[in-house]
Amino acid sequence: MTHGMVCAPQPEAVEAGALALRNGGNAVDAAIVCALVQTAVDPQMCGIAGFGSLHLYLPGQGVHRCLDFHGRAPAKARPEMWADLIESEAEDGFGFKLSGQVNDLGYQAITTPGSLKAYHEALSRYGTLDWKDALAPAIGYAEDGFMIRPHVHEFWTRKEAFGLVDHIERLRFSASGRRIYFDDSGALRQPGTILKNPDMARTLGRIAEDGIEVFYRGEIARTIAADMERGGGLLTLEDLGGTATEDNEPLWGEYRGHRIATNPPPGGGIMVLEMLHILEHFDLEALGHNSADYIRIVSEAMKRATLDKDRLVGDPKFVDVPVERLLSREYAREQAEAIERGEVAHVPRYGAKPEPAKPESRNTTHVSVVDEDGNAVSMTHSLGMPSGVITDGLGFMYNGCMAVFDPRPGRTGSIAPGKARFTSMAPTIVFSGETPRLVLGAPGGTFIAMGILQTILNAIDFAMTPAEAVAAPRFCATSDVIDVTNRIPRFVQAKIEARGYRVRRSHRSYDFAGVHAIGIENGRWQGGADPGRDGMALEV
Repeated sequence: MTHGMVCAPQPEAVEAGALALRNGGNAVDAAIVCALVQTAVDPQMCGIAGFGSLHLYLPGQGVHRCLDFHGRAPAKARPEMWADLIESEAEDGFGFKLSGQVNDLGYQAITTPGSLKAYHEALSRYGTLDWKDALAPAIGYAEDGFMIRPHVHEFWTRKEAFGLVDHIERLRFSASGRRIYFDDSGALRQPGTILKNPDMARTLGRIAEDGIEVFYRGEIARTIAADMERGGGLLTLEDLGGTATEDNEPLWGEYRGHRIATNPPPGGGIMVLEMLHILEHFDLEALGHNSADYIRIVSEAMKRATLDKDRLVGDPKFVDVPVERLLSREYAREQAEAIERGEVAHVPRYGAKPEPAKPESRNTTHVSVVDEDGNAVSMTHSLGMPSGVITDGLGFMYNGCMAVFDPRPGRTGSIAPGKARFTSMAPTIVFSGETPRLVLGAPGGTFIAMGILQTILNAIDFAMTPAEAVAAPRFCATSDVIDVTNRIPRFVQAKIEARGYRVRRSHRSYDFAGVHAIGIENGRWQGGADPGRDGMALEV
């Protein structure tokens, strides 16, 4: 038995990961088993046709790496292919609304899926479990079914903002989706009922028996390619066969004596570090947690990092990202001085109309794991906004990552063949000296970096436990509006508004990413599962 802790938004997946530890596996085994079960029990948040970023710290093996598996635009994609279809940009920066919504729903929304390859590579390089054994729990949940949890159903029925497609339309887009997610009367399956997906079980079973090449080059790949061609998609058999992960050094920063490791561009770690470097110039503890001045200052750091992301941060294979400049102490000081002077940053959005309220969730999930050997794993994986496409007989939904590319040519986030778009996912490890202190990450679209930031501030500046740090009321500024959860007092909101800011109140008590963290203090683990999700932290 290996002692350790698993923290994630799905109890079934957490339990499966914990059992992997109990059976003698390490943190990598637990993370991959957990991730595979997540694909079965939260099939719009992630899947084998998704993408993500895996942060591994394995001191006994001398490994500290980020295994990045971003969804890349298929070879058929062109920078100008949607330029005449643009209607508006989402206010939070998460995608564009196009005429006909071709980037958001259907076959053209799909990028190359890297998740399955990453799961297998991580397990084969750093884990101890056999591939078949790792897949077995996920196959069981797909075949025998899982109980539909409140957050899953609430996500299915949530109305999307900014003119993007409502989630229920993604579920009913394909014949398979209508069969899997709706009952015989045509009604959406309800919380507490059991959802079975025998097609997914068979697909995962074939991958367990034949290996991942059946998905990327073999029979399943040919089935996928044929369906893409029928549906007018961009993805081809050649794209699938060329899918590759990237093995990267972590990106490093510092905050009040702590070393922070996170993922590099096109991941969102650079935003987390930039904001921390700016905020180190302020005595946040003296300002008071979630005071009006605190929210103003942190929000301005958020807006400045968002501006830099929009203009400068993209796929390093296509864009010269000025990482050293954005993370430099000089730049952080310049930004802090501007905030201190009361300067208000403006975040432009193409054609966006302010919405009365923002939806929080984007189709992403996370798992954090630590074990008794000092190994730590933080992985965020996703479908973006899923395409709604389910190839008949395969059971899984494909990602919809093309929606977040900028359809305007000549920009940092513009479309190009083989290019990955920016993602806010930022699996992060906070070190005290050479020892991990906090292992964390989150789902939540453009809100991910903002949720992670506030959790780190809560832990370091306000000495909160992981559970307290992820549960504290959050706010978010990815546009000119400061969004606040309903637990931020109205008298605080009034003070912010008196400074000239527009503040928008969410009806939710827990909002703006779903952070899942594990703290390590004197060799003991403490878990923090975001109360806004259905998950938990489990120690074995």
